[in-house]
Amino acid sequence: MPDLAIEASDRPLRPDQYLYVETHAWWMGTFGRHTHLTEHRVRQWIPARSDRVWLMERELTGAQKWLIGSAEQAAADGFELRDVGPVGRFVAPHGRFDLNGEQDEQPLCAPAPPRRGNWQSPTPAFFADLPRDPELLRKQLVDENPGSWFGPFAAAVNVLRTGLVPAPLRTALYAALLGLPDVTRQDGVCNLDGQECIAVVHDAGRTRTELFISPEDGQFAGERDTLRADSRFGLPAGTVISTTAVTTATVDEMGQRPA
Repeated sequence: MPDLAIEASDRPLRPDQYLYVETHAWWMGTFGRHTHLTEHRVRQWIPARSDRVWLMERELTGAQKWLIGSAEQAAADGFELRDVGPVGRFVAPHGRFDLNGEQDEQPLCAPAPPRRGNWQSPTPAFFADLPRDPELLRKQLVDENPGSWFGPFAAAVNVLRTGLVPAPLRTALYAALLGLPDVTRQDGVCNLDGQECIAVVHDAGRTRTELFISPEDGQFAGERDTLRADSRFGLPAGTVISTTAVTTATVDEMGQRPA
């Protein structure tokens, strides 16, 4: 199996600190006959101590790119930016956020125990059970994710998005992915924020997916999905339908941003 030849490492995290994960994204949405990309900022503070709540901030910057239709046409049809997705501050134990309403205070009830998790809803407990051997991990990825929409590559990207995958498991995941069909490595590819990354690329099916990896610490640094063929809704091949840049850091307090 090919080797990514990159050493992943984790920042020290004291029990009283938080892991900060910020996602800068342009995600596609539709409104009637209109299709748009909208800019999002999602920030999470994940406590080192499991008895502390998580905090999420979701923001719509107001920036949009219209792929089909226009802002004027969509507004005339009743489009409003606030309908694109939830915004505000949310708190929850173990990251179980309720995005249907804004919560800016800590929950009063006792927190539920952490879930074991799976590829669709990954948790630290799930990561702990995954093999660190790339061959065994690749087999588990393939066996447990046979679908065309959520196959082994998509499953791996989904767990990496959390920012919680420990360094040894990240290294094994990258090596496992490079053992899959239609997956290659490219160096010097920039993510949404212009950070130069290693890209692990899955070039098959309806979309070309690039998984971005920081060459400094092997941390997940974002992704990009590009149409490989014209869509039935009128989007041409080569259209970027999703792109993100992900930053991780450690901070001392919930709500604090890194300097």
